[in-house]
Amino acid sequence: MPEEIVKPAFAGRDRPLISHGVPYPEAASRHLRESFQASRVYVICSGTLGRTTDVMKRLSDALGQMLVGHRIGMTSHTLWSEVLQITEEARVVDADAILTVGAGSLTDGAKIVALALANDIYTPEELETLAQGPNKRANIKAPSIPIISVPTSLSAGEYSNFAGGTEDNSKRKYSFQHPTRGPQLVIFDPELVKSTPDSIWLSTGVRAIDHCVESLCAIEGTTPESDELARRALSLLVPGLLRCKKSREDREAHLQCQLGSVDAMAACTGGSIELGASHGIGHQLGPLGVGHGETSCILLPAVCKFNAKYNANREQQNYVRQFLNRDPAVSEVLRARSVDETESDLGDVLDALFRELGMPRSLSDVHVGRDKLDELAANSLHDRWCKSNPVPLTEKSQVLEILEMVV
Repeated sequence: MPEEIVKPAFAGRDRPLISHGVPYPEAASRHLRESFQASRVYVICSGTLGRTTDVMKRLSDALGQMLVGHRIGMTSHTLWSEVLQITEEARVVDADAILTVGAGSLTDGAKIVALALANDIYTPEELETLAQGPNKRANIKAPSIPIISVPTSLSAGEYSNFAGGTEDNSKRKYSFQHPTRGPQLVIFDPELVKSTPDSIWLSTGVRAIDHCVESLCAIEGTTPESDELARRALSLLVPGLLRCKKSREDREAHLQCQLGSVDAMAACTGGSIELGASHGIGHQLGPLGVGHGETSCILLPAVCKFNAKYNANREQQNYVRQFLNRDPAVSEVLRARSVDETESDLGDVLDALFRELGMPRSLSDVHVGRDKLDELAANSLHDRWCKSNPVPLTEKSQVLEILEMVV
């Protein structure tokens, strides 16, 4: 019999726990009963998995009468309308736990649902009072319902106590922060994630790389511990993703990427690191129909080049470039793509890696036209990570300069 490995995701924090080694239905059923004493579980399942695989049947068999409701699929970037629908369904069945199986938008949705349930939220106007902004209410109750997640991407939102949700009409993405809570348990199943499309698995892996790069290149808040976590994550993610690109049957490579995504999130959330514009602009690019990971594929190299142009963090970028180039898998890619290691900058190295993974590298690749740039730039200025970019983005023209590089 396989042995389950359960341990805290982060040093010094009891939760979230991560589990791997046994199939996800078995792990979820056991922990819901024994660790969380749950008896009424609401499941939010990926649309693709719910419609094309036996995920829900396996969960139903494992959970039995504990399964009291489910939702198949959520729109990317977590629309408020869907959050409110799920909140009402979970309220009606008196759910005492939420289980998600799928990618990051589902996890963000579950976080906001749990927060909305705790605060008796029914309408978009009421939901806005839980989000960051001028209408945020003074007293917000912390969620009491635990979330258990089985991720099928590498975006790593499962390890954050923040969530992003998109208001349907304005398409603006709002941030939900304290006292929002992330999952208490994250279950890895490399067998399950082999079915995740390359476009999602590899691009969200790039998202995890983005966590590492913007952490290492930050000019405030880094620590020796955060740097070590980011380096360790990169040493797992970069070769792991290249192996996954070659073979989606490589179970070890998939688990390696999952473990790397944990360290990547630990690196950028453990202290007071201020991330940058790849995350900031990406938050607002997402509601235009661009996947979480794809935003990093497009923006990160350009943001690195922008920051280097204005002499903000060249020393940090050169360090990351040298670290990446020491990996034989990276050197092989650079040679194959005729990128000179001595003449290239960090943006060039990242560009070569992302192209090797087959990822989109421009806004046109993801069908975002020039007509969207002005609104995208204006919305980005509201994002905290644009303000904390090594070159703080305070003018629309600065965001447009980055966007022009990738148009």
